Amino acid sequence: MNGLRLAGIALFLLCAAPPARAADLQTKALVNTFDSHFRQLVTRENIPGAAYAIVGPQGAIRIETTGYTDTQSRQPVGENTVFRVASVSKTFAGGLAGLLANEGAFNWDDRLQDHVPGFSIAGDVSLIHLSHVVGQSSGLIPHAYDNYIEDGFPLDRILEKFRRLDYLCEPGTCYSYQNVLFSLIGTVVEHSTSSGYAELMRDRIFEPLGMKNASVGIEPLLENPDHARPHVKSRGAWRPVAVEPDYYRVAPAAGVNASIDDLSHWLMAQLGAYPHVLPPSVVETVSTPRVRTKRDLRRRHWRDLLSDAHYGLGWRIYTIGDEQIVYHGGWVRGFRADIAWSKNRGIGIAILMNAESRDIGELTTAFWREAFARLDGRSPIETAEPVAGLSVRTPPAARESTH
Repeated sequence: MNGLRLAGIALFLLCAAPPARAADLQTKALVNTFDSHFRQLVTRENIPGAAYAIVGPQGAIRIETTGYTDTQSRQPVGENTVFRVASVSKTFAGGLAGLLANEGAFNWDDRLQDHVPGFSIAGDVSLIHLSHVVGQSSGLIPHAYDNYIEDGFPLDRILEKFRRLDYLCEPGTCYSYQNVLFSLIGTVVEHSTSSGYAELMRDRIFEPLGMKNASVGIEPLLENPDHARPHVKSRGAWRPVAVEPDYYRVAPAAGVNASIDDLSHWLMAQLGAYPHVLPPSVVETVSTPRVRTKRDLRRRHWRDLLSDAHYGLGWRIYTIGDEQIVYHGGWVRGFRADIAWSKNRGIGIAILMNAESRDIGELTTAFWREAFARLDGRSPIETAEPVAGLSVRTPPAARESTH
């Protein structure tokens, strides 16, 4: 009887709590549940090193790390340890291009050939617009010539191969995931600004958002003493391998390096914490569904969760019942990355691993199942004074961009 009475009192107190207090308690429960799942999975799969950040519009709710940058050196992974984020790089390319388009440097409806005049295909290349390049809807065969990236071919030689390709569908009407073609948005932004892609990313995105560890390219990664080394599974055990330079050659598609602290700021920007750096109108543009991605409905861990899936501009947009999340994953040899956020729920998550584990999808989907079960969609997380045990780190003042 005493147990029932105490449970009843606790339920009464929760129901009687002010909305903000109740939201804090639900968020705390969500974070604690995810943290337990994260640690169980990392232990079960013996992941060498991993990190996650859960973020609201006012700051990082929790950032946690575990394991080592290298199973041989045993250097611990920390909040500032840099990982390759692989195709999560596409979200940064979409954001940077969105900023420049918003400022009139170019238009999403511009023809690709007007900015990259040497590019050609067997069909009418004038049909490909910039929105098709960043929106993965060029109409060309998916993953065109990715094998040449992995074989070490320079980008200019790979682009020559596109002269053989014709359309599978009219641009803008079907999903066609690309890495080589997507990377041409880097050429477009350089052509439009007379600045280098890595320099633009640093000056317009990384530094204004306080992403102090982020960079573009293999050299900054290797020069950072606190970088995660990639691991692949061999004979049932994870072993460290060398960082491959291959996909760095298509930097907008897969060339960004970042720590979990950096990704927390990138998530905050999507949720509106830095409107003078990443205006809400730009976020809205890049996260608007453009082309349906039916294949995503069959993805492991996601297949029984998704009701629809689309691609925007550098982001995937997933529909889960009446909810929508904006998502992207990344995978290159030895690294995995996931990032996702919900405008309605006012929350986002990023996960990094220095191992090629498919189980990252289990973590991401588990988080959203729990989030949608616990959080009231009418009350986005706006915690200013969190309850004990729920730490919210507010973002530092971001400087105005000088470009």
